[in-house]
Amino acid sequence: MNSFGRLFRVNVFGESHGASVGVNIDGIPAGIPLKQEDFLADLERRKGGSRGTTPRKEEDLPFIKSGVFNDHTTGAPVTILFENNNTRSADYEKLREFPRPGHADFVATEKFGGFEDYRGGGHFSGRLTLNLVAAGVIAKKILGSNIQVNATITEVGGYANAEEGLEAAIAAKDSVGGIVECVVDGLPIGLGEPFFDSLESALAHAVFAIPAIKGIEFGAGFAAAKMKGLEHNDAILDKTGKTATNHAGGVVGGISNGNPLVFRIAVKPTSSTPKEQQTLNIKSGEVETFSVKGRHDLCIALRVPVVLEAVTAMVLADFILLEQRRPRVWPATGF
Repeated sequence: MNSFGRLFRVNVFGESHGASVGVNIDGIPAGIPLKQEDFLADLERRKGGSRGTTPRKEEDLPFIKSGVFNDHTTGAPVTILFENNNTRSADYEKLREFPRPGHADFVATEKFGGFEDYRGGGHFSGRLTLNLVAAGVIAKKILGSNIQVNATITEVGGYANAEEGLEAAIAAKDSVGGIVECVVDGLPIGLGEPFFDSLESALAHAVFAIPAIKGIEFGAGFAAAKMKGLEHNDAILDKTGKTATNHAGGVVGGISNGNPLVFRIAVKPTSSTPKEQQTLNIKSGEVETFSVKGRHDLCIALRVPVVLEAVTAMVLADFILLEQRRPRVWPATGF
């Protein structure tokens, strides 16, 4: 439900317009240096306010409530809260009558009997990705400096140039999606288990927890279906496992093979488009025309890279701990 991971276990909570959102992380080794300042760079990358993103501005300061003492993790669960101070809940009153196509409004009401917090998308809001980014900061520390996780936007609205894609969306006065690629360098051989706990399985599970993600592919991905075997196979060059090509995306048999882990995700257009659209009026029972008011991202994909890095780091940190590649108590020298 709201928890993920086996040893590095992440639990998220909160609603977009509630008092706060937050995350509780269990399984963190003791002795990892951790201060509020450590989170700020990645949290800043996730913020809205820039061109094409929501104008809602929050400080997004992480308040560490447990699991840290004298600026080091204690081995106990770490709890982090983010306050919600810049909310305009009145913008969402109309959505009780007009559930947004493509959004969770309708299914949430059906599932929870109308008791859900609908303001700002409630528990379904992209605001909860703050929690994922915070968990990712700690996960990156567990991975150490030798393992680098980097995600970048490769396409916006069908354009390889993100600015061109954004311009087209602005001209159309509509929302737009995109593609984000993640590359992980420095992974050891052996992370992942056959079948249900394969590296791809765990990553896909975590990635689809990010709101608006509709697809994932590793290495050559769907293009592999058009390739011949000899063309797709990655020739092994030496005993380190280095390959001549990387069509597998760094994973074979569900296990990391020592080459860069490469995968891409598809981010759908924001459901809350400013364009007029049709949906069911719950009160009248008729399909009617309406438009979404409020503050929304024109292109969610612009804010996804740091979130994708975070969930990737979460998955990898969990596998690293399962493989006992990190101790329960952090060495003074770190990794």
